[in-house]
Amino acid sequence: MESFRKEEIPKLIISVLIPLIVGFTSSFATFGSIPTFFDVLNKSSWTPPAWAFGPIWTILYILMGIALFLVWREGFERRDVKIAIGVFFVQLILNFFWTIIFFGFKSLFGGLIEIIFLWIAILINIILFYRISKAAGILLVPYIIWVTIASYLNYSLFLLNP
Repeated sequence: MESFRKEEIPKLIISVLIPLIVGFTSSFATFGSIPTFFDVLNKSSWTPPAWAFGPIWTILYILMGIALFLVWREGFERRDVKIAIGVFFVQLILNFFWTIIFFGFKSLFGGLIEIIFLWIAILINIILFYRISKAAGILLVPYIIWVTIASYLNYSLFLLNP
């Protein structure tokens, strides 16, 4: 990996802003649903406190953006970079729609089905990013760990709230 160059700063900023904007935009579906939907659900004892979700997702979106930058800087003219970035955007769209389905539509089952596709897309994304930039692939590992936890949480909510 080459060293960071000053002229790459705009690319880094764009890369970090993309997932942050997607996350911020999808969060509008959660605001109204937390007190009327999420807070009234039966939850397992290991459910993280509500205040933890915002900071965790913000950190994950920043890590995703840095990973995107590390792959993008390798050259968008490369076929493997184009494919990896394409998969990145697929998982980002799935990430966006999980929030809409779960919180916006208040669908525990729909969210559960959708998060399975999200998890698979993240795994593929990690593999493709890792092949181009080991650091980029590793930066996505906390994301798949959190989505694994979120998947199990979604599943337990589905079971506890028939």
